[in-house]
Amino acid sequence: MKASTTDSILEYIKIHPLQSSKEIHDGLGGSIGYATVKRVLSKLLLENLVNTEGKGKATRYVISSSYQLLYPVDLNQYFEKEQDERQIKSSFDFDLITAVLNQIQLFTSEEKQRVEALQSKFTDNVSHLSPSAYNKELERLAIDLSWKSSQIEGNTYSLLETERLLKDKETAAGKPKDDAVMLLNHKDAINFIIEHPDYVMPLKIGAIEDIHSLLIKDLKVDRNIRRRKVGISGTNYTPLDNEHQIREALNEMCALVNSKENPFEKSLLTLVLLSYIQAFADGNKRTARIVSNAILMAHHYCPISFRTVDSIEYKKAMLLFYEQNNISAFKKIFIDQFEFAVNTYF
Repeated sequence: MKASTTDSILEYIKIHPLQSSKEIHDGLGGSIGYATVKRVLSKLLLENLVNTEGKGKATRYVISSSYQLLYPVDLNQYFEKEQDERQIKSSFDFDLITAVLNQIQLFTSEEKQRVEALQSKFTDNVSHLSPSAYNKELERLAIDLSWKSSQIEGNTYSLLETERLLKDKETAAGKPKDDAVMLLNHKDAINFIIEHPDYVMPLKIGAIEDIHSLLIKDLKVDRNIRRRKVGISGTNYTPLDNEHQIREALNEMCALVNSKENPFEKSLLTLVLLSYIQAFADGNKRTARIVSNAILMAHHYCPISFRTVDSIEYKKAMLLFYEQNNISAFKKIFIDQFEFAVNTYF
């Protein structure tokens, strides 16, 4: 199915809400076959991009409240424009957590089937591992996660150098001391969530602060919640700059995550919202990656190393969420990396 066909139908529904499939077909001037229109509408319903009113021949179509959040965006096309040329949501959206994300499901039924099948595979694999073999695989994943999470933040250690550092405490020659500290802090934070599997159940601000403290230890980063403005490279989105509002947003995020039943939704929401809120002067995305993994592990789900994600694509997907509150690109990364983890470890 061509994206342009889907785009044309969505654009028509946005301009002409509450029309039937036949009216949509006629309104498009017959440029798209009626069977194709029906097929696209069925797909859009499954993807939560449109809703219906009425039944049978009285069925009418409208754009869903989750459209802006879930509609697939071409990252390359989106970032063809420089940051000053893009039309964005430049300030924190207070309604996103309380009025949008609490009313929708992030995963389509097809996506749920995919990740649940992968989780079943993980559960089966683990059931055949001895405790020592499981711990060996978990250590391998922890090294990969420490390396990739740090690399996304500009760390210069290679994966091999990271392994030597974390296993043998051997630093790499010519590398900044802070790079080694960042990696060692990641390993400490991962070990902490392994040793305290219920630490984020339910999710609370205190638990987030504790994990952040482990990640920024000895890095000359303020461990407290921000009291001043912070800028983000590559975007004109400006996070909250008031400590009271930041705490309020964190509380609302925790309440949202705790209200969700699906561990994948809990983990993905934590991953994007902690980054979006930017509660700390530094270390927000690192904290988000570890806390989201802690949630998965608390539910006995496979953790994610992000090892094969492209750092630039990760940042672009995050910027898209900052600027448009659109989670489509980041959700794809999350699902793909979960599949990689299940197929690579354990």
